Formats: sequence, C-alpha cells, structure tokens
Amino acid sequence: RGCTPLLGRKGGAPMSAVITFRDVSKSYGGAEAVRDLSLSIEKGEFITVLGASGGGKTTFLKMINGLVEPTSGEITVLGESLKTADLVQLRRKIGYAIQGSVLFPHLTVEENIAYVPNLWNKSDKERTKKAVAKWMAIVGLAAELGERYPSELSGGQQQRVGIARALAASPELLLMDEPFGAVDALLRRQLQDEIRAIHARGGLTIVFVTHDVEEALRLGTRVLILKDGCIEQFAAPEEIEESPATDFVRQLVEKV
Repeated sequence: RGCTPLLGRKGGAPMSAVITFRDVSKSYGGAEAVRDLSLSIEKGEFITVLGASGGGKTTFLKMINGLVEPTSGEITVLGESLKTADLVQLRRKIGYAIQGSVLFPHLTVEENIAYVPNLWNKSDKERTKKAVAKWMAIVGLAAELGERYPSELSGGQQQRVGIARALAASPELLLMDEPFGAVDALLRRQLQDEIRAIHARGGLTIVFVTHDVEEALRLGTRVLILKDGCIEQFAAPEEIEESPATDFVRQLVEKV
C-alpha cells in the first residue's frame, strides 16, 4: 500500500502551523525510514506518535529539530525552513526529553534544570533560581532534592528532572521520545497526568513518541500512527477508536 499524504485538518497548512512536513522522505542505505510524509501540526496541539518498532517514529521526531536531515522534501518548524534555519538558535526554542536519564552526572538537580536558563539569564541568577524552583514543583520534585546528583535519585526522579530541564527554557515546542518508558505503571500514570496538566495551561505544542497505545490515546489531542514510514491515520483519539482507517490501526486499538 502506498502512503496517503495528509496535510492539516482541511487539506492545507493552517496559518497557526508550528510544524509542517511536505513530501518528506528519509532513507538509510537504501531503506526508507519515512516515505512521502506530508502533515501539519498546529500551535497548542498535543500530538502522540504511535507505531511498531522501526515504523519511523523516532526518525520523524529527530527530523523536527534537525538531528536527522531528510533525503527529500521540506520541513518547516516555528516558521522557519530547516534548509535555511540556524539550527542552534532554533533548538533553543525546542525542549527535548527522551527515555532514560541523559542528565549531566557532574551537576546537581538544580544545575541540570538551570543549564539552559543560565544561557539566557547569565546576569540574572535570581530569575533562573525562580524558574528552577517553579519547574521542580510542577513536576513533583521536592525542593530538598535540588542539591542531589543524578546518581542519588531514583529512575522516576531522574525522569522528572529531565522533563523539568526540557521545560525550564520555556520552549514553544516540546519533543518527547518515550519519556516515561523506563518507569513503573503507577509513576507512569502520574507523569502522564503532570504532562497533561502542563499542556492544559495552554500555548505549548507537544510531539510525544510512544509505543504504548493506551498512553497515545489518553494524552493526544491527535494521534499520528505510522507503519513502515507511512501515515496509517492522523486523527483525534476518539475517531481512531471509533473509525480505524486500516487493519493495522484496528489491531492496535483492539489491544487497549
């Protein structure tokens, strides 16, 4: 089956689009990871990306912040074409949180979270300190953990620090690659509730990769389902549950 390009909700890129893919493909050594991908993501959406391993999810996410360059097609992020954008400056507007701990081991919790804000607020230490305290509280980290190092934290606490660090720079766009995959079910649900609450405050656009069908349907305002690098369906969770577009989508939904 060929890919079915989808661009926005009504066939064209909306004026408020934060991310736009136009006929984007990515090949690795002749194997296509993403094929003819066309879509747009609007400001304030929470997009969950779902599919089998090797389906193109992580490649899709990494192309958004320029970590992976497409073989063909054009990607626009925050109003800039990635072909001409200053990627260093663009990435400062994008938060990035991935599975497992990728914290700086030699920095304390507070120092990890403050890393990007310090780049912006070099002469305003108090502003950075307030930002760190705010985000620690939002993700449920006790203030006394601020002086600890990552090795002194539980896996769940490390995940929270990673999310707080991604959010502390007040990004316009947050990319998350299976950020809750390494924690137990109870903590996973708590983290899901927290990221939903952060999104509900408004303004932040989130693209969230997961292999967990229930998580994708629970969190996303729309769910992008990929298979073999192609879009199977890109729709609201209720539409996917009620009207799965393909057999692959139907099989996914039946697992919930």
